[in-house]
Amino acid sequence: MSISIGDKIIIMRESERLNRRQFSELIDIPYGTITYYETKRSIPPTDVIMKMLNHPKFKKYMMWFISDEIAPESGQIAPALAHFGQEETKLVQSKKKIG
Repeated sequence: MSISIGDKIIIMRESERLNRRQFSELIDIPYGTITYYETKRSIPPTDVIMKMLNHPKFKKYMMWFISDEIAPESGQIAPALAHFGQEETKLVQSKKKIG
């Protein structure tokens, strides 16, 4: 599954519980510019992507953002993807009675 750059920005931002305005102020990129990236009206240039990913809050997502891979042993993780259609899982309940 390939996720667009705009969607990846949204996922990272929402995983850190930031609204668009907070994200914009945190990484010092204009709000309107972030809006254009997230709505896929434009693609951020490399220097802007690096500015986002080099912020301490987002460094942990760098590998995922660039290659869709993770390395938890190196501190490289993926943000929460639940709201972007992860496959449904079914909970199998045990028939054991407790207590």
